[in-house]
Amino acid sequence: MRCPFCKEDQDKVIDSRSSEAGRVIRRRRKCLVCKRRFTTYEKVVESLKLYVVKKDGSRVPYERDKIIAGLQKACYKRHVSAEQIQQIADKVEEMIFKNFDKEVSSVLIGECVMKRLRRIDKVAYIRFASVYRDFRDAGELIAEVSEAIKHVEPAGQPMLFNDEGEVP
Repeated sequence: MRCPFCKEDQDKVIDSRSSEAGRVIRRRRKCLVCKRRFTTYEKVVESLKLYVVKKDGSRVPYERDKIIAGLQKACYKRHVSAEQIQQIADKVEEMIFKNFDKEVSSVLIGECVMKRLRRIDKVAYIRFASVYRDFRDAGELIAEVSEAIKHVEPAGQPMLFNDEGEVP
């Protein structure tokens, strides 16, 4: 595998793990020339494509990268690691491929992502929900924030509001 840093083709595999419900192998590699580490993924190209049915009824090929991109935007400047984002994408994808063969609703994907994101970081969850649910006014956003506040905060996660309803 060619090193993305020095472009040399001399590396060794440090660690291999199954990912994405066993459909992908993640390999950590170390370049023998520049000594930097990088990650590669191996997966079988599937001949059958899964399609996502969007809210407007159109169908587009499923792309894991779209889930990750949405999560990265929602988690920008939050204490959510890249590994946690990958884990959410893994769990969502596992659910999708376990339960659907040809088509899956974008609504179902979005709800599944939000359910998992809510457990990790409520601010990131509200960001994701505000784009995904396309709130029409501040009242809808406030209702969603109120609903998020009702759920128990995970350990170490900052509160959205204090007891007086103010931002801490």
